[in-house]
Amino acid sequence: MTTLLPTFHDVEAAARRLDGVAHRTPVMRSRQLDASTGTQWFFKCENLQRMGAFKFRGGYNSLAQFTPEQRRRGVLAFSSGNHAQAIALSARLLDIPAAIVMPSDAPAAKIEATRGYGAEVITYDRFTEDREATSQRIAAERGMTLIPPYNHPHVIAGQGTAALELLQDVPDLDYFFVCLGGGGLLSGSLLAARALAPQCKVYGVEPQAGNDAQQSLRRGEIVKIATPATIADGAQTQAIGNLTFAIIRQGVTDIVTATDAQLVDSMRFYAERMKLVVEPTGALSLAGARHSGVDLHGARVGILISGGNVDLARYAQLLAHGGT
Repeated sequence: MTTLLPTFHDVEAAARRLDGVAHRTPVMRSRQLDASTGTQWFFKCENLQRMGAFKFRGGYNSLAQFTPEQRRRGVLAFSSGNHAQAIALSARLLDIPAAIVMPSDAPAAKIEATRGYGAEVITYDRFTEDREATSQRIAAERGMTLIPPYNHPHVIAGQGTAALELLQDVPDLDYFFVCLGGGGLLSGSLLAARALAPQCKVYGVEPQAGNDAQQSLRRGEIVKIATPATIADGAQTQAIGNLTFAIIRQGVTDIVTATDAQLVDSMRFYAERMKLVVEPTGALSLAGARHSGVDLHGARVGILISGGNVDLARYAQLLAHGGT
């Protein structure tokens, strides 16, 4: 069975489901950065979303559409952290049993937060085990509905509501930079941008060490890589999804990358200048915008901060030592 790609209408429907449930996160500015770069920057702060990341949007939008039987049997998800917490919190709000397959080396704060929301956590080794195969097996054994972290139409539509809000608040953006792992946030953002701001150039930003989506865009087909070694744990994906790739290749201006050192520089900027805690993955968008070589002088630029869930000890280490 072929899964239909979501549309902007699905993003609008997701926004209605999330109204009064998800936070409408603020769009923040930095006069210092504007002045030093000759660019107007607009930061959509999904690090201030419920459970600390944009993932809540897609998780809740998916579970809110479960049938009564699906609700009774429960939901299973696999995630390095933020999708895990999103599904766990959404399941608690909707009174649905939840089990989450998480890598054993995921940030301790994310594992504990997932358990804290009431979900069962099942760990695996991300370097030796296939999380999707493990999750599919467990879901089949338990009769649970599997909700993947990005390659699902309801997830994509939900994630697109962050960009929908930004473009409603700042409709005349020239450029828009979006963090990229599996592509759920970028593909959803493209659905919103193409409908509300077709003049806006949209860029995805992924870790330099894990540029599978960039390779896929260049080659015209999905490229799978080894699990990348990067501090951006939310973007340690091996391959983009077939649904997300289909949307991204139709609408993205380009995909650029950022190094771990550039991520740390961006995290430090957020902490020092904007008083924001941003996780490494969430810093991808700003790092890519500032270091990709795109000429942004005089432009109005949207930056989607995807999340702020980072272990505080690790956060302090990164800011102090640059991740070494």
